[in-house]
Amino acid sequence: MAQPDLNLLAQQLDTGDIKDRKLALAALRDVSPEQAVPLIKKVLSDKNEQVRSMAVYALGLKPTDECYKLLVDIMEGDSDYGVRADAAGALGYLEDPRAFDPLVKAFKEDVDWLVRFSAAVSLGNLKDPRAHDVLIAALDSPEVVIQQAAIAALGEIRDLEAVDNILNFAQAEDWLVRQRLAEALGNLPTPKSLSALRYLAKDEQSQVSEAARISLERLNPEAA
Repeated sequence: MAQPDLNLLAQQLDTGDIKDRKLALAALRDVSPEQAVPLIKKVLSDKNEQVRSMAVYALGLKPTDECYKLLVDIMEGDSDYGVRADAAGALGYLEDPRAFDPLVKAFKEDVDWLVRFSAAVSLGNLKDPRAHDVLIAALDSPEVVIQQAAIAALGEIRDLEAVDNILNFAQAEDWLVRQRLAEALGNLPTPKSLSALRYLAKDEQSQVSEAARISLERLNPEAA
């Protein structure tokens, strides 16, 4: 594949209309991180929120030494909650252990549920066992999507101590919660996990039962 014209992309990001700026950002997927990040930085303060979101997302996929601080600053300071949420998600893509404390802070202090959701998901991506306390607390969130994210993240960090807590959702009304539980239990090899997965494998929602069967096969092929 031909290398994009970096000078042309820079020009589009500097002076192009919204469509041009979006197309230029999309073209950076074929550019090395070292070449892409200076161009991405041109639109991190763009007036258009969609352009800023695309730029933030790109930072998570084009990691350089600069990206961590750029994303933390955006997550903590951007006026748009969607952009802050994108920054929280991009920090998870980086899998930089330094992101643990900023993500916990965002989860606890940001006023928007979407930012808290992205922070919880990224805490799972970091696979840092220190996330136990904040994710257990997140299970009590009034927002169902936060519960989903916390259950999934507890599975990602392979938190065996959380099994009893997440099993409380085995009969959750929202089937997506039950699906996240079935997926998470596949990373948590305990007798209680196997028992719960056998129960979830009979769930009336096909996505839940299929997720449970896959997790059973992962934990114990004979049990499936």
